Amino acid sequence: MHTTWRVRPGRISRFDRYLVRRVSSFPRGSHDAFFRRLSASANNGKLWMGAAAVMALVPGRPRRAALHGLIAQAVASAVTNAVFKTLLPRTRPLPEHLPVFRFVHPQPKSSSMPSGHSASAIAFALGAGLVKPALGAALAPAAVGVAYSRVHTGAHWPSDVIFGSAIGAGAALLTRKWWPVRPPFPDVTRAEADAPALPGGDGLSIVVNTLGGSYKEETAAALHDVFPEAYIRSVEPDESLEEAIQATAKRPGTRALGVWGGDGTVGAAAVAAVEHSLPLLVLPGGTLNHFARDTGTGSLKEAVTAAVKGEAAKADVGIVTVERGLAGDPETAELIMLNTASVGLYPNLVRRREHLQPALGKPLAGVVAMFRTFAVGTPTHLTVDGVRHKVWIAYVGRGRYYPRDHAPLVRPVLDDGVLDIRMITADEHFARLRLLWSVLTGTVATSRITHLREAAEVLIESADSPMALAVDGEALAGVRSVRIRVEPRSLTYYSPLS
Repeated sequence: MHTTWRVRPGRISRFDRYLVRRVSSFPRGSHDAFFRRLSASANNGKLWMGAAAVMALVPGRPRRAALHGLIAQAVASAVTNAVFKTLLPRTRPLPEHLPVFRFVHPQPKSSSMPSGHSASAIAFALGAGLVKPALGAALAPAAVGVAYSRVHTGAHWPSDVIFGSAIGAGAALLTRKWWPVRPPFPDVTRAEADAPALPGGDGLSIVVNTLGGSYKEETAAALHDVFPEAYIRSVEPDESLEEAIQATAKRPGTRALGVWGGDGTVGAAAVAAVEHSLPLLVLPGGTLNHFARDTGTGSLKEAVTAAVKGEAAKADVGIVTVERGLAGDPETAELIMLNTASVGLYPNLVRRREHLQPALGKPLAGVVAMFRTFAVGTPTHLTVDGVRHKVWIAYVGRGRYYPRDHAPLVRPVLDDGVLDIRMITADEHFARLRLLWSVLTGTVATSRITHLREAAEVLIESADSPMALAVDGEALAGVRSVRIRVEPRSLTYYSPLS
């Protein structure tokens, strides 16, 4: 048996009629057309969708504010229309309650209690304001105006508007827990180290990988312009990059090793720098160069400044021991890891995020990339430190990355002595739905499918077939096990400290 709750005449009705009489006594004027148009602009949430579209043009917090505002609006609208309008049927104001020139036509046929326009307006404005208060303050007059317009035009009683506004505020506060404000990232700190000053590049030997994604014919010439005294070795596609780096590091007179290329090239140079006790100058080059960004040499000007002044710092490195081949006859190799290693779908996620980031910004690009990646992906069976898991992502960062969720972006400290271990597992029931819901609501970091920890060492083994491993963007197939440990402060790198 279906039961409905009816709003009975009483104090609320007397309060409503009193306020409507006051509104009806206002003289006729241009404000009547204004509130009628404002009310109509918010039909079906069009006003707030338009505002969100404008806000989304600005990367960063405005875009996040728009997203949270829309999520809050959607929740408020669903609760208002699907729940309360069914439970609380109420007749809307009649034409005799307001002047005919002010009365909305045609009048909505749904229950008057509560006001859906008011719920959506307050939810969007407050939801956006919780992310970026200045935007919330700018949206507040429009939201209050829409709420009032529903009384001014006779679409709702005042108590409908009050109740709807309360629902909207509740939706904004509820979804704020879903889409939490990220805490500020820690300040960048450097462990200062001694390194020779290299005026004009004197004593600097640079290896340039011509296969780097941003390499141009004039790259070597540009480096020679800023380092006229440096030795510059361009490695052609048919040459061995590792052999060229080792030969350059051993070159007589080399006091520092420079490298131009992506993360894989920088990793190979780091091996030689550690082996020959040379400070490493990372130059911004290649398709991706995360280590250059983290060391503060993301531009050529910054790299030149650090080298000329002899400003340097210490960084930890990860020692990656990889076992491949047959179980009875394994092949073992040892690599240096400067940034990250991963198993599972993480490389696909990163590629999609990097592709979408210029258009959508980092946070939204991460959400969209996550949805696209995990909607069709399958988990991998792994054993991590002796515990078997079904894993979407097993990610190991050399040092703490931020934010603490599925899309780490920055690493303020390079010598903290830890591995940042993150797993998103499929061990739980309805794992894919849990994963996509946590991405939508921004609760990946606190979801039961997410496991975050730090350690000095981790062992990952394939539970069934060999796994694909990516180390600093370089893919390795047929891996049966990988052990990663931290080698504290073993790399000296140039970095502008002032």
